[in-house]
Amino acid sequence: MSRKHRDRSWPPADAVAPLPGEVTDNHAHLPVPGLPASGPGSEAPVSAAELVARAAEAGVTRVVTSACETPTWAGSVELARTVTGVRVALAVHPNEAVLHAGVREVGPDGLEPVAAPHHDETLEAALSRLEATIRECRDVVVAVGESGLDYFRTGEHGRQVQREAFRAHVALAKELDLPLQIHDRDAHEDCVEVLLADGAPERTVFHCFSGGVGLARACAEHGWYASVAGPVTYPANEELRAALALVPAELLLVETDAPYLPPQAWRGRPNASYLMGDTVRFLAASRGVEEAAFCELLARSTEEVYGRW
Repeated sequence: MSRKHRDRSWPPADAVAPLPGEVTDNHAHLPVPGLPASGPGSEAPVSAAELVARAAEAGVTRVVTSACETPTWAGSVELARTVTGVRVALAVHPNEAVLHAGVREVGPDGLEPVAAPHHDETLEAALSRLEATIRECRDVVVAVGESGLDYFRTGEHGRQVQREAFRAHVALAKELDLPLQIHDRDAHEDCVEVLLADGAPERTVFHCFSGGVGLARACAEHGWYASVAGPVTYPANEELRAALALVPAELLLVETDAPYLPPQAWRGRPNASYLMGDTVRFLAASRGVEEAAFCELLARSTEEVYGRW
């Protein structure tokens, strides 16, 4: 099939066989009611409730949805209060932090930054409101995230903004005794530098782990979690698999980053929590662990990080 005519529809609800144990998708982006759908699958949107129901049938019985743009905070909190199995991570994404700070630099991606009306709120005000929102919603907020550094989408001035915003999120996670979900793109060494300089939260998670051997060793040394997404199944990602082999099994989590980064069998189509079984099975096989035992390990580790709901 040509790229032009590639199937970009949602995979069927029963695309992946149910897992033998219950696991959690610890990082996804569920669609927020009342906001325009965006990203893969937006042309024929599926509701958050339907996606969560499909996931539960596939053995993925809990989902942490990351709301890291200010307009998504309220709707994501409401999802967690109305849809069984859903909890929330709240933050200002590093690329959002740059826009809130009024920086309009072109990064290595070569794209011109595009601001939206919500970026009129200053970064300081957004961070202040983030803290207030988390404090008010501790019944459903289980993490601060995703925050971190993304050197692919901004220049030097933006990098400095991201660094300060990241430090603010680190401090907030520690103050509120919440896990921190880190977005790290082309910035592995600087992320580690900030964590070591400021002191990492007790439960620190590198979401969609993309680092090499150096970051894997840092995670193993400091007890930071590596959250693994669909790209681990891509044939070309041998270096990623080699790095993850250095991370102790008890420091592994699994996620989708839905609707992005589906496992290999579904590349080019929208990702969802009900497809996560492919990633879980791939990791279990790579570790030589039975699927049921690996699901139990993931369940324990996820509960240690986020608690149980």
